[in-house]
Amino acid sequence: MLVDSHCHLDFPEFQPELDAVVTRAREAGLGRMVTISTRVKRHAQVLAIAERFPDVFCSVGTHPHNAHEELDIGADELLRIAENPRVVAIGEAGLDYHYDNAPRDAQEQGLRAHIDAARRSGLPLVIHSRDADDDMARILEEETGKGAFPAVLHCFTGGRDLAMRAVALGHYVSFSGILTFKKSEDLRAVAADLPADRILVETDAPFLAPGKFRGKRNEPSYVVETAKVLAETRKAAFDDMARQTTENFFRLFAKVPRGTPA
Repeated sequence: MLVDSHCHLDFPEFQPELDAVVTRAREAGLGRMVTISTRVKRHAQVLAIAERFPDVFCSVGTHPHNAHEELDIGADELLRIAENPRVVAIGEAGLDYHYDNAPRDAQEQGLRAHIDAARRSGLPLVIHSRDADDDMARILEEETGKGAFPAVLHCFTGGRDLAMRAVALGHYVSFSGILTFKKSEDLRAVAADLPADRILVETDAPFLAPGKFRGKRNEPSYVVETAKVLAETRKAAFDDMARQTTENFFRLFAKVPRGTPA
Protein backbone atom coordinates (compact mmCIF):
# COMPACT_ATOMS: atom_id res chain seq x y z
CA MET A 1 0.00 0.00 0.00
CA LEU A 2 0.99 3.60 -0.67
CA VAL A 3 -0.57 6.79 0.65
CA ASP A 4 -0.89 10.23 -0.89
CA SER A 5 -0.57 12.28 2.28
CA HIS A 6 -1.30 15.60 0.56
CA CYS A 7 -3.47 16.39 -2.46
CA HIS A 8 -6.18 18.91 -3.34
CA LEU A 9 -9.08 16.95 -4.79
CA ASP A 10 -11.43 19.92 -4.38
CA PHE A 11 -9.53 21.98 -6.94
CA PRO A 12 -11.36 22.61 -10.23
CA GLU A 13 -8.81 20.65 -12.27
CA PHE A 14 -10.30 17.42 -10.87
CA GLN A 15 -14.00 18.14 -11.06
CA PRO A 16 -14.69 16.72 -14.55
CA GLU A 17 -13.34 13.27 -13.62
CA LEU A 18 -12.95 13.01 -9.87
CA ASP A 19 -14.32 9.48 -9.72
CA ALA A 20 -11.82 8.36 -12.37
CA VAL A 21 -8.95 10.04 -10.53
CA VAL A 22 -9.78 8.19 -7.31
CA THR A 23 -10.22 4.92 -9.20
CA ARG A 24 -6.79 5.29 -10.83
CA ALA A 25 -5.27 5.94 -7.43
CA ARG A 26 -6.76 2.74 -6.06
CA GLU A 27 -5.58 0.78 -9.09
CA ALA A 28 -2.06 2.15 -8.51
CA GLY A 29 -2.06 0.68 -5.00
CA LEU A 30 -3.03 3.70 -2.91
CA GLY A 31 -4.93 2.83 0.22
CA ARG A 32 -5.49 6.35 1.55
CA MET A 33 -5.54 9.93 0.31
CA VAL A 34 -5.75 13.12 2.34
CA THR A 35 -7.29 16.07 0.54
CA ILE A 36 -5.95 19.24 2.12
CA SER A 37 -7.87 22.35 3.09
CA THR A 38 -6.58 25.77 2.00
CA ARG A 39 -9.45 27.97 3.21
CA VAL A 40 -11.59 27.22 6.24
CA LYS A 41 -14.44 29.24 4.76
CA ARG A 42 -14.56 26.76 1.85
CA HIS A 43 -14.06 23.67 3.98
CA ALA A 44 -17.48 22.24 3.15
CA GLN A 45 -16.25 21.44 -0.36
CA VAL A 46 -13.24 19.53 0.97
CA LEU A 47 -15.30 17.65 3.54
CA ALA A 48 -17.86 16.64 0.92
CA ILE A 49 -15.15 14.81 -1.02
CA ALA A 50 -13.85 13.06 2.10
CA GLU A 51 -17.37 11.94 2.89
CA ARG A 52 -17.94 10.74 -0.68
CA PHE A 53 -14.96 8.37 -0.89
CA PRO A 54 -14.23 5.95 1.99
CA ASP A 55 -10.47 6.02 1.41
CA VAL A 56 -10.22 9.82 1.28
CA PHE A 57 -9.85 11.95 4.42
CA CYS A 58 -9.27 15.67 4.83
CA SER A 59 -7.76 18.46 6.90
CA VAL A 60 -8.99 21.88 7.98
CA GLY A 61 -6.89 25.00 7.71
CA THR A 62 -5.85 28.19 5.94
CA HIS A 63 -3.00 28.30 3.43
CA PRO A 64 -0.46 31.09 4.09
CA HIS A 65 -1.46 32.72 0.78
CA ASN A 66 -4.87 33.36 2.36
CA ALA A 67 -3.80 33.94 5.95
CA HIS A 68 -4.84 37.60 5.99
CA GLU A 69 -8.35 36.66 4.83
CA GLU A 70 -9.05 34.28 7.75
CA LEU A 71 -7.38 35.80 10.79
CA ASP A 72 -10.80 35.79 12.45
CA ILE A 73 -10.68 31.98 12.49
CA GLY A 74 -8.81 30.82 15.57
CA ALA A 75 -7.89 27.52 17.13
CA ASP A 76 -11.33 27.03 18.68
CA GLU A 77 -13.04 27.09 15.29
CA LEU A 78 -10.46 24.73 13.80
CA LEU A 79 -11.00 22.34 16.70
CA ARG A 80 -14.78 22.46 16.28
CA ILE A 81 -14.53 21.48 12.62
CA ALA A 82 -11.89 18.86 13.39
CA GLU A 83 -14.34 16.93 15.56
CA ASN A 84 -15.71 15.42 12.34
CA PRO A 85 -14.33 11.86 11.93
CA ARG A 86 -13.28 12.59 8.34
CA VAL A 87 -11.03 15.48 9.43
CA VAL A 88 -7.66 14.01 10.34
CA ALA A 89 -5.24 16.96 10.27
CA ILE A 90 -4.86 20.70 10.79
CA GLY A 91 -3.67 22.90 7.93
CA GLU A 92 -2.14 23.50 5.60
CA ALA A 93 -0.71 26.58 7.27
CA GLY A 94 2.73 28.11 7.29
CA LEU A 95 5.00 30.68 5.71
CA ASP A 96 5.47 31.44 2.02
CA TYR A 97 8.09 34.12 1.42
CA HIS A 98 8.43 33.20 -2.26
CA TYR A 99 5.13 34.70 -3.35
CA ASP A 100 4.36 36.79 -0.23
CA ASN A 101 0.66 36.80 -1.14
CA ALA A 102 -0.20 37.63 2.47
CA PRO A 103 1.61 39.92 4.92
CA ARG A 104 4.27 37.98 6.78
CA ASP A 105 2.90 38.92 10.20
CA ALA A 106 -0.50 37.53 9.15
CA GLN A 107 1.14 34.31 7.98
CA GLU A 108 2.91 33.90 11.31
CA GLN A 109 -0.24 34.67 13.29
CA GLY A 110 -2.17 32.10 11.30
CA LEU A 111 0.55 29.51 11.67
CA ARG A 112 0.67 29.91 15.44
CA ALA A 113 -3.12 29.55 15.67
CA HIS A 114 -2.93 26.30 13.70
CA ILE A 115 -0.11 25.06 15.92
CA ASP A 116 -2.33 25.74 18.94
CA ALA A 117 -5.09 23.65 17.37
CA ALA A 118 -2.68 20.81 16.56
CA ARG A 119 -1.28 20.84 20.08
CA ARG A 120 -4.73 20.79 21.70
CA SER A 121 -6.21 18.17 19.36
CA GLY A 122 -3.21 15.92 18.85
CA LEU A 123 -3.91 16.04 15.11
CA PRO A 124 -0.90 16.60 12.84
CA LEU A 125 -0.21 20.07 11.53
CA VAL A 126 0.41 20.15 7.77
CA ILE A 127 3.05 22.85 7.27
CA HIS A 128 3.70 24.84 4.10
CA SER A 129 7.16 26.42 4.14
CA ARG A 130 8.75 28.09 1.14
CA ASP A 131 11.83 30.31 1.24
CA ALA A 132 11.24 30.78 4.97
CA ASP A 133 13.58 28.25 6.59
CA ASP A 134 14.95 30.47 9.36
CA ASP A 135 11.61 31.84 10.53
CA MET A 136 9.94 28.44 10.26
CA ALA A 137 12.60 26.76 12.38
CA ARG A 138 12.39 29.58 14.93
CA ILE A 139 8.60 29.37 15.23
CA LEU A 140 8.57 25.57 15.47
CA GLU A 141 11.16 25.64 18.25
CA GLU A 142 9.42 28.48 20.11
CA GLU A 143 6.06 26.74 19.92
CA THR A 144 7.47 23.38 20.94
CA GLY A 145 8.71 25.13 24.06
CA LYS A 146 5.04 25.72 24.94
CA GLY A 147 4.21 22.05 24.42
CA ALA A 148 4.86 19.41 21.79
CA PHE A 149 2.63 18.96 18.74
CA PRO A 150 2.72 16.61 15.73
CA ALA A 151 3.56 18.09 12.33
CA VAL A 152 4.83 17.42 8.83
CA LEU A 153 6.76 19.75 6.54
CA HIS A 154 4.84 19.03 3.36
CA CYS A 155 6.27 19.21 -0.17
CA PHE A 156 9.67 19.79 1.36
CA THR A 157 12.06 21.97 -0.65
CA GLY A 158 13.97 23.60 2.18
CA GLY A 159 17.51 23.13 3.35
CA ARG A 160 19.11 20.42 5.40
CA ASP A 161 19.13 22.55 8.56
CA LEU A 162 15.36 23.03 8.60
CA ALA A 163 14.74 19.33 7.93
CA MET A 164 17.04 18.20 10.71
CA ARG A 165 15.73 20.75 13.21
CA ALA A 166 12.16 19.67 12.45
CA VAL A 167 13.03 16.00 12.89
CA ALA A 168 14.76 16.82 16.17
CA LEU A 169 11.44 18.25 17.36
CA GLY A 170 9.69 14.99 16.45
CA HIS A 171 8.20 16.17 13.15
CA TYR A 172 8.05 14.51 9.73
CA VAL A 173 9.21 15.54 6.24
CA SER A 174 7.17 14.79 3.13
CA PHE A 175 8.47 14.67 -0.43
CA SER A 176 6.54 15.44 -3.61
CA GLY A 177 7.28 15.09 -7.31
CA ILE A 178 9.95 17.77 -6.94
CA LEU A 179 12.18 15.01 -5.59
CA THR A 180 12.18 13.43 -9.06
CA PHE A 181 13.30 16.55 -10.96
CA LYS A 182 16.77 16.45 -12.52
CA LYS A 183 17.91 19.60 -10.70
CA SER A 184 16.83 18.32 -7.24
CA GLU A 185 20.20 16.80 -6.30
CA ASP A 186 20.40 18.79 -3.06
CA LEU A 187 16.87 17.76 -2.08
CA ARG A 188 17.63 14.10 -2.75
CA ALA A 189 20.73 14.41 -0.57
CA VAL A 190 18.54 15.60 2.31
CA ALA A 191 16.05 12.78 1.67
CA ALA A 192 18.85 10.22 1.76
CA ASP A 193 19.96 11.30 5.22
CA LEU A 194 16.67 11.62 7.11
CA PRO A 195 15.63 8.93 9.61
CA ALA A 196 13.53 6.26 7.91
CA ASP A 197 10.69 6.70 10.40
CA ARG A 198 10.25 10.41 9.57
CA ILE A 199 9.60 10.45 5.81
CA LEU A 200 6.37 10.58 3.83
CA VAL A 201 5.39 10.86 0.16
CA GLU A 202 2.72 13.02 -1.44
CA THR A 203 1.68 14.57 -4.73
CA ASP A 204 0.38 18.05 -3.84
CA ALA A 205 -1.85 17.34 -6.84
CA PRO A 206 -2.90 18.93 -9.12
CA PHE A 207 0.53 20.60 -8.94
CA LEU A 208 4.11 19.32 -9.34
CA ALA A 209 3.72 16.18 -11.41
CA PRO A 210 6.84 13.98 -11.08
CA GLY A 211 9.41 13.91 -13.85
CA LYS A 212 7.77 11.10 -15.82
CA PHE A 213 4.61 13.23 -16.14
CA ARG A 214 6.21 16.70 -16.09
CA GLY A 215 3.94 19.30 -17.64
CA LYS A 216 0.76 17.31 -17.01
CA ARG A 217 -1.82 17.77 -14.31
CA ASN A 218 -0.68 15.81 -11.27
CA GLU A 219 -2.93 13.26 -9.56
CA PRO A 220 -2.66 10.90 -6.56
CA SER A 221 -1.72 7.81 -8.59
CA TYR A 222 1.52 9.54 -9.57
CA VAL A 223 2.80 9.31 -5.99
CA VAL A 224 4.18 5.93 -7.07
CA GLU A 225 6.85 7.76 -9.11
CA THR A 226 7.97 9.82 -6.13
CA ALA A 227 8.14 6.70 -3.96
CA LYS A 228 10.29 4.99 -6.60
CA VAL A 229 12.80 7.85 -6.62
CA LEU A 230 12.78 8.05 -2.84
CA ALA A 231 13.58 4.33 -2.70
CA GLU A 232 16.42 4.74 -5.19
CA THR A 233 17.74 7.75 -3.31
CA ARG A 234 17.81 5.83 -0.04
CA LYS A 235 19.11 2.61 -1.70
CA ALA A 236 16.01 0.73 -0.56
CA ALA A 237 13.63 -1.67 -2.27
CA PHE A 238 10.44 -0.05 -3.52
CA ASP A 239 8.20 -2.38 -1.49
CA ASP A 240 10.16 -1.55 1.66
CA MET A 241 9.82 2.16 0.97
CA ALA A 242 6.08 1.79 0.40
CA ARG A 243 5.70 -0.05 3.70
CA GLN A 244 7.86 2.45 5.58
CA THR A 245 6.16 5.60 4.33
CA THR A 246 2.72 4.06 4.86
CA GLU A 247 3.56 3.06 8.42
CA ASN A 248 4.91 6.56 9.03
CA PHE A 249 1.67 8.00 7.67
CA PHE A 250 -0.54 5.98 10.00
CA ARG A 251 1.67 6.84 12.96
CA LEU A 252 1.40 10.57 12.25
CA PHE A 253 -2.18 10.66 10.94
CA ALA A 254 -3.35 8.49 13.81
CA LYS A 255 -7.01 9.35 13.33
CA VAL A 256 -7.06 7.59 9.95
CA PRO A 257 -8.27 3.98 10.37
CA ARG A 258 -5.80 1.28 9.34
CA GLY A 259 -8.34 -1.33 8.31
CA THR A 260 -10.67 -1.41 5.32
CA PRO A 261 -12.18 2.10 5.17
CA ALA A 262 -15.92 2.36 5.70
